[in-house]
Amino acid sequence: MISKTLLIVAHAPSANTKKLAEAAYQGATHPDIDINVVLQTPEQTQPEDVLAADALLIGTTENLAYMAGLTKDFFDRCYYPVLEKKQGMPFALYIRAGHDGTGTKRAMQTIITGLRWSWIQNALILQGAWQDEFADQVEELAMTLAAGIEAGIY
Repeated sequence: MISKTLLIVAHAPSANTKKLAEAAYQGATHPDIDINVVLQTPEQTQPEDVLAADALLIGTTENLAYMAGLTKDFFDRCYYPVLEKKQGMPFALYIRAGHDGTGTKRAMQTIITGLRWSWIQNALILQGAWQDEFADQVEELAMTLAAGIEAGIY
C-alpha cells in the first residue's frame, strides 16, 4: 500500500509555538498511524512540498490581527502553483492568538476557499495567555487529521 503524506507547516517563532509544532508532529506520528509526516517552517516549504502532500496542517501565530508574515509568504509562493492541482485537499489549521484570532481565521478562510481545500474541522484558535493544554489540543488535531488520511476518511 502506498503511504500517504501529511505536511505540517508551522510558524514557530517562540518556545511555546515550538511546543505546538512538536505536538503536531507527535500527534501525526502516533505509533498506531502509518503515514509519512513532514514538518517544515513556512519559509522552507515550496510548492513541490504541497504538491507531494495528501493533506496539510498549518500552524500560525496571530500578528496584528492577521496571520504571520512568513505564513502569508508561504501562500504567496505556493498559491498559484498548487491551485489547480490540489483542490479538495484535506486541511486543518491552528492559530496561536494573543487576542481573539478572528482576523487570522477570516484571512485563512478566504485563502483556503480560493484554493478549494477541504477543512476537516473549524480552525483551532489557541487564545489568550499560554496554557499547557494548547499543546494537547494541537496534538489531538494532528492525530485526527493523520488518522483520517490513513483511513481514507479525508
